Amino acid sequence: MHDHAPAAGGIRSASSRRLLTISLSLTATVMIVQIVGAILTGSLALLADAAHMFTDASALVIALIAASVAARPADDRRTFGYQRAEVFGALINAVILIALSAWVAVEGIGRLLDPADAEVAGGLMLVVAVAGLIANAVSMWLLSRAQRTSINVRGAYLEVMGDLIGSVAVIVAAVVILTTGWVQADAVASLLIAAMIIPRAISLLREVFSVLSESAPKGTAVSEIRTHLLGYDGVIGVHDVHVWQLTRGAPVFTAHVSVDPALLADGRSTRLLSDLQACLADHFDVAHSTFQIEPAEQSDCEPRHA
Repeated sequence: MHDHAPAAGGIRSASSRRLLTISLSLTATVMIVQIVGAILTGSLALLADAAHMFTDASALVIALIAASVAARPADDRRTFGYQRAEVFGALINAVILIALSAWVAVEGIGRLLDPADAEVAGGLMLVVAVAGLIANAVSMWLLSRAQRTSINVRGAYLEVMGDLIGSVAVIVAAVVILTTGWVQADAVASLLIAAMIIPRAISLLREVFSVLSESAPKGTAVSEIRTHLLGYDGVIGVHDVHVWQLTRGAPVFTAHVSVDPALLADGRSTRLLSDLQACLADHFDVAHSTFQIEPAEQSDCEPRHA
């Protein structure tokens, strides 16, 4: 149960935060340029590529803002703190992306079927797309070394790589329009980019629903956790097990643990509690675990002594 994506709790080092901020600045700047370029050129592909960059820019914004919000201490009203801020931000992000991608797809199909009204300024479209390609290449170069050692930077690196591929698609479309006059190339490129965005947006939305429905985190095997806990001396049973997550990479675990009454009588419950919490932290990456230790019924204890 390891987190392999940029998350609020994962942005720890100042150097990684600085690199992500630089990458965000470049991405956001090019995104704005592409939106303006799409309006001036009439290019749907540029608008789709701007949406593609929005996926990455918004993910970085969510991670950076949530890093600050999640650091706020819990209070009597929000006893778990503010880590869910990232989840609500991701929900808004996913809804916007799906709506925008659907609009781009419908518009792109419309232009393919009826290209008569489509006018695309291929020259300006090419200039803007090349600027996006250069910005993405610079971002990848900045992140290339750090991504080898930081999961957070690695995630941003892969996102920028996706942006670079989108810029290449726009450049190809612009070249085709300039050399052949086939304006449908713009629509084809926009559909390709939308096809890259929608699966990621749906995946993000599914993750948000999983967190909000308090499902067990992906990759968490409750039966395996129970087996580990039952392996400790004196533990008779484990029941009322609940596993959920506050946000990505912040799992929470609670359980009732039935123990041999002799263990309680000997004063070994404190040591057992420490061992169980260490088990969750070391083997399952669950830093927040709560156990209720209770004496097992005599009938439950007898098979263990048989």
